Amino acid sequence: MSRIGKKPIVVPAGVKVTVSADQVVVEGKGGKLTTALPPYVGVEMQDDKIVVSQTSDVRAANAMHGLARSLINNMVIGVTEGFKKELAIVGVGYKAALQGKVLNLSLGYSHPINFQIPEGIKITVTPENKIIVEGCDKQLVGETAAQIRRFRSPEPYKGKGIRYVDERIVLKEGKSVG
Repeated sequence: MSRIGKKPIVVPAGVKVTVSADQVVVEGKGGKLTTALPPYVGVEMQDDKIVVSQTSDVRAANAMHGLARSLINNMVIGVTEGFKKELAIVGVGYKAALQGKVLNLSLGYSHPINFQIPEGIKITVTPENKIIVEGCDKQLVGETAAQIRRFRSPEPYKGKGIRYVDERIVLKEGKSVG
């Protein structure tokens, strides 16, 4: 048995969970999320708790047990609180602006970068050159933030580029004269 998989998931008030044979649907004030159940896993509702169990003793069932529990727990957290990633733009002349569902980035290239914001994601640009990516789907929030960061990863000498707010960049020493 997986240590993580054994823990029941408490369903808060205002969240509706629908369990079928092959998928779980979670609805709340933040939105509606659906996930397919991995193999060797069963899910059932007991009062206001979700219990994930193994349906087989195969070795892979242990990993799938913990995975299913984590995915469902992240869905419950996502529809109640949501997830957020913050990115900081560092560099002279580097800036970001929102135009409807498009994020315009000026990152020192000869052309501006227009990033189409995916459905279910809310992006906010602050005057301090910070980009805040929010949404109820943890995987989509993380992937969107990573795609934005990939446009100009922090370089190792001056640290210019797009980085996560809590990310620490180790700067290299430049050339020494002499």
